[in-house]
Amino acid sequence: MASDVPKNDPARLAVRRIASSSKGRLLLVDDDASIRESLGHALRSEDYEVILAADGQDAIDKFLKGYIDLVLLDLNVPVKGGWDVFERITALNPLLPIIIITARSEQYELAATAGASALMEKPFSLPQLLGTITKLLNEPVAQRLHRIASHQPILLAAGS
Repeated sequence: MASDVPKNDPARLAVRRIASSSKGRLLLVDDDASIRESLGHALRSEDYEVILAADGQDAIDKFLKGYIDLVLLDLNVPVKGGWDVFERITALNPLLPIIIITARSEQYELAATAGASALMEKPFSLPQLLGTITKLLNEPVAQRLHRIASHQPILLAAGS
């Protein structure tokens, strides 16, 4: 039955994106309002639908309410930390691309081992981020599975 299929099921997401007029539906999780608003605006101007969350619990609630194609996740968010959000989302949809945003490069190894799709160090380059989002949203499932299994996220160095 269709109602038994989770809202964030990968096959369902692919069908929804084909039917959508946007490039994809992104969940942007960052406790810094200026980053959230400026990055959200930049992504919307590139035809992405952007859902904003200021803390971990808000992110989980918004993820559970609707279809998400990709998550941009700051690890240092309040209420439920970024790692809690990461674990919850990957438990529900292990193939969903998640870009970890951090100002701390020492978190890279842990994020890679955990299965993050990409790691982005603040401050970051918007063109490079947009290219990575496009790449991840168009990545074949077999390639995504290989990248996750081999713990090889895309690395976006600060200011590149």
